[in-house]
Amino acid sequence: MKKVVVIGAGTAGLAAAVRLQHKGYDVTIYEKNKKIGGRMYQLDIEGFKFDVGPTIVMMKDIYEELFIYTGVNPNNYIRMVRLDPMFKLEFPDGTILHATNDLVKMTEDNEMFSEKDAQGYLAYLADVYKRYLVAKKYFIERSFRKPSDFYNLGTMRQALKLKTFSNAYDSIGKFVESEKLKQSLAFQTLYIGVSPFTGPSIYTIIPMIELLYGVWYIKGGMYQMAKAMEKRFLELGGTIKLNQNVEEIVIENKVAKGIIVNDEMIEADIVLSNADFPYAMDNLIRDNKYKKKYIPKKIDKMTYSSSSFMIYLGMKKKYQTSLHTIYFTSNFKKNVDDLFMDNIPDDPSFYVYSPTQLDESLAPADKEVLYILVPVPNLHHTKNKWDKKEEYADFILDILSKKEGFENVKNDIEVMKIFTPHDFEEKFNLKFGATFGLRPTLLQSNYFRPQVKSKYVNNLYFTGSSNHPGAGVPIVLTSSKLAVNEILKDDKNE
Repeated sequence: MKKVVVIGAGTAGLAAAVRLQHKGYDVTIYEKNKKIGGRMYQLDIEGFKFDVGPTIVMMKDIYEELFIYTGVNPNNYIRMVRLDPMFKLEFPDGTILHATNDLVKMTEDNEMFSEKDAQGYLAYLADVYKRYLVAKKYFIERSFRKPSDFYNLGTMRQALKLKTFSNAYDSIGKFVESEKLKQSLAFQTLYIGVSPFTGPSIYTIIPMIELLYGVWYIKGGMYQMAKAMEKRFLELGGTIKLNQNVEEIVIENKVAKGIIVNDEMIEADIVLSNADFPYAMDNLIRDNKYKKKYIPKKIDKMTYSSSSFMIYLGMKKKYQTSLHTIYFTSNFKKNVDDLFMDNIPDDPSFYVYSPTQLDESLAPADKEVLYILVPVPNLHHTKNKWDKKEEYADFILDILSKKEGFENVKNDIEVMKIFTPHDFEEKFNLKFGATFGLRPTLLQSNYFRPQVKSKYVNNLYFTGSSNHPGAGVPIVLTSSKLAVNEILKDDKNE
């Protein structure tokens, strides 16, 4: 039985470990934190349970496929509830949209803007669905081991069908004229830390996926997905070691031999790193000859996603709000541009998540959980020190208190925890605190993104949001699947 060590119990690390253990490998995960999950972490403060990172569940089948792959019923591990409406969008002039995938309601809502926009909205869905099928088959669900896997006539022909050379916002503008509708279809690129005004148009697939496949909620919060993967992994005989900071990937003669943890050498036949790729290159691989082009100078020049300023609130009383709410700023473009020009937004759009609207298990009786996410710049070449985080939190809460139903929000706080980009950098080893890892620009996507199989070291593999195919929980789960497929291919263990 071959021994595999997995660095990090994040989403992709856990998912890959489950698959490998099921395939007969002896798998041990080494995790630096006291709990599993990576960014899919949970804070438990005085009975209030907060999902730290991802909260929106899309592509339900990808979550379930992991359990089906190992021969069990996913319903015995995660319980999902479909949301309709999926989320609420509130604009500065008081306009409110309830995003729905009820076609009748969707059409009626869009006709409020114009019949032309209602028709354009449907045309957008048809167009991007066609491109999504191409992206999934030829790019998302495959690895690029060598240049010829990408640079060939067939792949180039499919790439042209993606129409990636325009940005997401302009692409949407070809179908709808209303600025509010454009924003309702554009803000989701921020889920993966890229601007809709500069990010490739293919990322308009995100709202399409929500609309056609639905948005779901996992009972117990997103952390239950991490716990479910942990449960399945342990059932299969895997081992998880917590509070274990991996210091180095040991490489000899271009072959990964294991890892060093707490000055101890742990030998392995295969090393799979779920550490964020830039961090792994900078810190876990010591010899530049095994980094090749990913030497520190190159890593520093790569482009990183935006970060997040998080406020986790435990409230003394119940609130009437939506599970997911997006509050738009008066100048959406300036707000987004600020994120990538190192300006902390002074008029931000932000997201409020209140899982206790649906799931009272996450807070003490008659109390509420509020999670506020404000997209902010990462720490790359930054002037922002975040030494006044309490003041910025107070500023955001002042804005929220002007929203209907939140007038007394500051007086109702029982528990408050703040995360800045520094927390994401320190707790999860995210380079520059970039919440979503490497930004998915054209030159950092598909073949040009770090692949799951090391090109320079045998028996070394990578998985996670900075690796192909990218960020977002369903895509990261796909990354884990690709990594395992590459391991099986190399090991001829299929």
